[in-house]
Amino acid sequence: MSPKAIQYRANSIIFFKGDISDKVYILNSGKVSLNYIDIETGQEVHDLIKTGEFFGVKSAFGRYPREETAVVLQDSAVIAFSVPEFEQLISKNTRIIMKMLKVFSNQLRRIHKQVQNLLYTEEQVNPETGLFRIGEYYLTNKKYHQALYAYRRYLVYYPSGVHSSEATKKIETAEEYSQKYGQGKGPARTSQKSTAFVEKPQKTKELSNVAQQYYNAVSLISQQKYENAYSEFKKIIDQGNDEEYLAKSRYELGRCLFFMKKYQDCINTFSGLIQKYPTHPDLKDALFFVGKCYQALGDQTKAEGFYNKIMTMISEDEPLYRKVKKALRSVKENG
Repeated sequence: MSPKAIQYRANSIIFFKGDISDKVYILNSGKVSLNYIDIETGQEVHDLIKTGEFFGVKSAFGRYPREETAVVLQDSAVIAFSVPEFEQLISKNTRIIMKMLKVFSNQLRRIHKQVQNLLYTEEQVNPETGLFRIGEYYLTNKKYHQALYAYRRYLVYYPSGVHSSEATKKIETAEEYSQKYGQGKGPARTSQKSTAFVEKPQKTKELSNVAQQYYNAVSLISQQKYENAYSEFKKIIDQGNDEEYLAKSRYELGRCLFFMKKYQDCINTFSGLIQKYPTHPDLKDALFFVGKCYQALGDQTKAEGFYNKIMTMISEDEPLYRKVKKALRSVKENG
């Protein structure tokens, strides 16, 4: 295979926002616009690509959905590269590498400025409100996984905060939309204002007792009160009234056991979790804790086996990747 020259007619689309592809493009002639939503204003931005510029690099290399829609404004010719082909090209051309670094640096500065403007008004926003607003931004822009992480972090640090009830409802909204529409998709905005949020479901659940109990217990972990947290999670499991929080509590129970250095009990708990919930969202983290337990017990071979298993399941851009790489180095050094 070799790079392909492709002709596009005016008003056609090279790729849509949300598409997944391993193609990188260079504009050879014509005019192409990358259209995306500005995170600060909520308005659509049209970013013109200059002749000789490349686009689609980040999503192709990062293996995540396209963040923009590439619209052909007039008849254009582009060259499409696969990731290996593009890597081969840039490895022989330092000028392209420097150009990439300049483009990405400018984009990072722009995003940093926009995020700052989101989190700060004329008066500095306190950390509690700032964390909640991060969840609001991601939910508004239909990035449900990131929104869930922000809201859950909020409830860990501020379980009785001023936004705790709303954060719990937003978690339920994000989970519902993620399952119903998928990441990056969802109901249309009802407003173009920067403060517009994704519309709520018609039936919004009230904060349940088990949800409050769960987040209070998670907060105890953040306070390093592991035995107290363990007792609370055990109560939720024993009650068995809510399957969602039952699965979550089993995972947190295993974490408590790890921090309490009850490694064999931790292994047994996570092994049971993996068997019962093979698609648990924290499956890879559970496997990592099992590996850490075996390492702490001196069984370097089993620990290495679990770490290698995780490496086949994750990509380099995931936060867990570095932890596993570090753990593997430690196992080999002590093996």
